[in-house]
Amino acid sequence: MGIKLAVVGATGMVGRKFLEVLEERNLPIDKFYVFASAKSKGSVLKFQGKEYEVEELKEDSFDRGIDIALFSAGASTSLKFAKIAASKGCVVIDNSSAWRMDDTVPLIVPEVNPEDIKWHNGIIANPNCSTIQAVVALKPLDDRFEIKRIVYSTYQAVSGAGMGGYDDLLNGVKGIPQKKFPHPIAYNVLPHIDVFLENGYTKEEMKMINETRKIMHRPDLKITATTVRVPVFYGHSESINVEFNRTFEMSQIFDALKNAPGIVLEDNPSMNKYPMPINAENKDEVFVGRIRRDESVDNGINMWVVADNIRKGAATNAVQIAQLLIK
Repeated sequence: MGIKLAVVGATGMVGRKFLEVLEERNLPIDKFYVFASAKSKGSVLKFQGKEYEVEELKEDSFDRGIDIALFSAGASTSLKFAKIAASKGCVVIDNSSAWRMDDTVPLIVPEVNPEDIKWHNGIIANPNCSTIQAVVALKPLDDRFEIKRIVYSTYQAVSGAGMGGYDDLLNGVKGIPQKKFPHPIAYNVLPHIDVFLENGYTKEEMKMINETRKIMHRPDLKITATTVRVPVFYGHSESINVEFNRTFEMSQIFDALKNAPGIVLEDNPSMNKYPMPINAENKDEVFVGRIRRDESVDNGINMWVVADNIRKGAATNAVQIAQLLIK
């Protein structure tokens, strides 16, 4: 017996990726619905060989016994419609920032904290793309060596800012002025993702800090972050500096990562082998390399972590959550 599944925000960059990943993973879907804003109403999307007409998202859209809805339609839409859907017995997996830090809503990365799915009240949050890949790599290390402090420096792809960001890079190379970003992104890097807050950090930086603490059940973990937009289409890269409370041999670090779910180790400096966004594109795994001891502290390492921000960082993680629910 299949489920009734809906995708909200189906015509956007992540919405279309939802359809692709759902198709690849072959979920037991009985009835399928696609919703978007009024301007996309009536357009047609292909899924599993059939054509589906996009419906406008309305308050009565969930009055038909939908079991699971994947949302990627922005925070304001999620704040309004996720509660409506949940009240009709639908479980919402939300990709926006709307619910992530709500104490009543689990924030899930299936490789890291699948047990948190048990306490959902009809809404489950999908974390920020840059947080997802980081915690996949950090969790096996925290389990064994207990993390004391994290320093994040990110190199994030333009697709993380949606089609507007993607177009700014595409057009910028041709000399066309940018529309989405405050400065050109072509041949440039911007140490600025999302809005600046009063403490001088950007919202993206604080998202990484707060979401990491929540997902890893470490509310007091010391974390700092600098998030940077780079001229890459797909795939976020992160330099992560980690300090541990326990001593370790480097072989144990490699061992912990090698045997962890969802991770591919790419670390062979003599062969110039290390993770790169160009190789992570369209893959679901998190790639980890450049692993080395931080010789400036007692128990620290540096590592380089790369993943496709639209797949693992958004669509795949949400579909994995749906698979957990179905199981």
